[in-house]
Amino acid sequence: MLDAKFSVDQTHLDFLNHYRQYGFKNRSMMVRTALDHLKADIEAARLSQSAKLYAELYAEESELRDLAEAAIREWPE
Repeated sequence: MLDAKFSVDQTHLDFLNHYRQYGFKNRSMMVRTALDHLKADIEAARLSQSAKLYAELYAEESELRDLAEAAIREWPE
């Protein structure tokens, strides 16, 4: 495991100091878990935004809809 040094506000430190109450072995484990959750949330938001853009494009482009429908018709059962 690598070490990292960073600064936090007092409220963050107070929260981290209660790591046992949240079921963590130590503050580092709590921070790693929080970062994992943040990463997953950011990736989910990006995926959602991408899906929204593709849906808008699909709704606006009749050629794209025709291509997709043709592919579905030709898809083997």
